[in-house]
Amino acid sequence: MFAYKKKYYLIIESIRDIDLSNIKLTQKFIIIYRNKNKKDNIEKLLKFRRYCKTKRIGFFISNDPDLMLALNADGIYISANNKKIGLNKLRNSNYKIIGSAHNIKELNTKALQGCTHFIFSRLFNTNYIEKKGFMGIVKFNLLRLSRKENLIPLGGIRLSNLNKLSLVKSNSFAILSEVKKKPAKIINRLF
Repeated sequence: MFAYKKKYYLIIESIRDIDLSNIKLTQKFIIIYRNKNKKDNIEKLLKFRRYCKTKRIGFFISNDPDLMLALNADGIYISANNKKIGLNKLRNSNYKIIGSAHNIKELNTKALQGCTHFIFSRLFNTNYIEKKGFMGIVKFNLLRLSRKENLIPLGGIRLSNLNKLSLVKSNSFAILSEVKKKPAKIINRLF
């Protein structure tokens, strides 16, 4: 059994992390590009963006409105540590805004920033030394039912626990580390 969802958010740090030719279903995948460490090669990103458009894959840029506009991306992803409220100018545009949060206070900040979708982390246990604790399915579902926001679970989602997502009360989920480790296997499992 597998958890069918309407949307799958794939967070990548390099365009080399994913092969778009493996993605067969259109309009189900959204790629969030967050490159923290190095300078972006605009020409390669433009080519990648065009390929996403032809395959009808959503493409979001993390924390960089200028790059988002240059690439004509579908929207922007605002990380949890980005507290700038000045992004409200994007609220009235056609661009979508996705925010990331780890607690209720950050959820409220993201709502003030104009986010329409909220990636909420950590659903399952992760291997990160500096990040301890996780919600689990029951706590996430209780939070989801108590809030009006569209919460998208992230954190600790692997091939081994992919089937547990059928119990999560969300129409989508996000994956970060598993995309880097086993991109072909994870894409093939996400019908």
